[in-house]
Amino acid sequence: MILLGVATLERFEVVNLLLAAILLFSSYKLLTGSDEENDFSENYIVNTCKRFIPVTPDYDGQKFFTTIDGVRMATPLLLTLAVIELSDIAFAVDSIPAVFGVTRDPFIVFSSNLFAILGLRSLYTLISSSMAELEYLQPAVAAILGFIGAKMVLDFFGLHVPTEVSLGIVATTLGAGVSLSLLRPHDDEQND
Repeated sequence: MILLGVATLERFEVVNLLLAAILLFSSYKLLTGSDEENDFSENYIVNTCKRFIPVTPDYDGQKFFTTIDGVRMATPLLLTLAVIELSDIAFAVDSIPAVFGVTRDPFIVFSSNLFAILGLRSLYTLISSSMAELEYLQPAVAAILGFIGAKMVLDFFGLHVPTEVSLGIVATTLGAGVSLSLLRPHDDEQND
């Protein structure tokens, strides 16, 4: 898919605007999104899977499939796996255009996304407990996505931002988001 994307971008430069729109929309959604809990029973992936595969309402140990009244049915565990695996595709929807916004070198695009996807789950388990403390990380990521989207639009119209400047802005924004989050006093410290 990445090689196809590189070939498409080389032939049809206007595709950059579509990728930029995806990044700008992702940035907007991150900035305006709410922190409320999601109801995954209404999730598009879950509902699509349920439409094609009969699913039991209950788990059957660690099984993906079970048989009820002679009918083979999926368990909610299979739906959980589908949501997790398809979230990698959702991750690629804004990460691949973001990398294309920085470079067109297929090796860098492929390797950076490969390492991101491979490390995504392990990094999540590492920082999931700390995410509540990193209050400004999400706005920083939103600003980065917005910047790269805007950079792609500017690049389409002939105004090129050098890669070094782009990487500097990304690193500074990400560092500022983490630093501000760590420096901000927390509610439990203020009560002491």
